[in-house]
Order: sequence, then structure tokens, then C-alpha cells
Amino acid sequence: MAGGNREPGRTVTSKVIAVLGAFEHTMRPLGVTEIAELADLPPSTTHRLVSELTEGGLLSKKSDGRYQLGLRIWELAQNTGRQLRDTARPFIQELYSLTSETAQLVVRDKDEALLIDRAYGTKKIPRSARVGGRLPLNSTAVGKILLAFDEPWVKQSYLKLPLNASTPKTIVNPDVLAAQLKQIHSQGFAITHDEQRIGGASIAVPVWHTGKLGAALGLVVPTAQAANLERYLPILQATSQRITKATALIPLDTLLASHKNAERKGDT
Repeated sequence: MAGGNREPGRTVTSKVIAVLGAFEHTMRPLGVTEIAELADLPPSTTHRLVSELTEGGLLSKKSDGRYQLGLRIWELAQNTGRQLRDTARPFIQELYSLTSETAQLVVRDKDEALLIDRAYGTKKIPRSARVGGRLPLNSTAVGKILLAFDEPWVKQSYLKLPLNASTPKTIVNPDVLAAQLKQIHSQGFAITHDEQRIGGASIAVPVWHTGKLGAALGLVVPTAQAANLERYLPILQATSQRITKATALIPLDTLLASHKNAERKGDT
């Protein structure tokens, strides 16, 4: 991209990331002024970057002058975890077919769960994220699986962070969450009720990869129909074993390595 970096401490790449990051938590189009405020950049710098990103297809300009993420972002994002997603998809679809409940597969991305694939059930449940989106670790069953079964430093680092409440039932006390994660590790599964969205309950189990935690597999059901969620454990565990076997040769570690290495550096 043209133009030098006249703001000490911020590279051009960091500015581009900030501009694109302005759209992370909203689906509505944004004006240049809004983008500048969210990205903490001068309007002139923002205008230049937005124009170049639009030319490259990463942003698109609406008729009213506001901007939204471009189709090229979506095209690029489809490649994230594609090999894992494509291999696991038949099993996710079968899990949905056998239970009629929403089935989902996630991996950890820093301090969030990245939704790799999901098959939507026929029952209406509060939706938290779409494929490619992220879920909190402390308020979802799949997220708690990722915390409970990953390397100890992951849990220890996460429990030092501020824990956000998605609903009044979300656990935000690190000591309470730590005790719950210990129980989850012991019993081999996690269950949540109304912690991520009121009206939604979930159950999840780990998916292994070359002897280490690779992903989390879960079902989401309406809370009103969530009595005895443990009845789904046999099918979840069987599906997890099949995904583990099918993905054994996929270099899943490469998908997770970048953020794991970055976090380890931050811990030292």
C-alpha cells in the first residue's frame, strides 16, 4: 500500500488490522468517521486505508457512502480450517441427523472459541455466532472443554483475564470457574444452561488430535428441553472418536500453532 508510516509505534499493517477490526462486533455499515474512531486512527489515514482496502475488495462501499466488509474477506476466511471443516462435516451432519439438535465444532483461537462448522437443528435456539465467528470460553460448553482439556498454562492464563458475563448466569468468578473446569476434566464433558444466551443449553466433549486436545464438539438445545442432557453423551463421544480418527493426518497443530506460540511468549 502506498504511503509511509508517520505515527510512531504503529505499522501500516497494524493500521490495516485496526480498520478491518472496526467491523468485528457489528454487522451494519460504517462511515469513515466511525471507522477512524473504532480503529483509533486519524481520519485522513483512515480514508486512505479504506480507499485502498475497497480497491482490493476487502471492503465495499455502499451507495450512501458507508462501508462494509467485502466479499474477498469472506472468500479468504473460507480457507481458515477448511481441511478440518471439510473432513469433519459429514460427522457433524450425521450428529445433527441422529439428534435433530444443533451440532457444532470449535477450536481455540487465543482466548475465544472459533466456530469451524455447525449444523442447525430444527428447534429454535438463541444464536450466538455463525460459522467463522467466535464464542466465549467461560460461558459455552465447547469453550469450557477447550479450557479444561488443553495444556494447564492455557487455563491458568485465561483465569487471569477479566471474565465477561454474557448473561446473569455466566460464571465470572475465576475460582468458581477453576473448580468447574476441574470437574469437567474429571467427568469428560461439559454442560451449560443459559450462560451464553438465555434459553439455550449445551453439552460438549473433547476431540483429540495426535494425543492432544484438538477441538471441542457440542450440541445446543433449548433450555426448556434440556433435561438430562447427558443422554447425548454416547453419540457425542462416538462422533468425537470418528472425527479424531478421520483428522489424524491433518496438520491441525499448524492451525493452532500461531496463537499458542504468541501466548507462550506473552506468558514468559
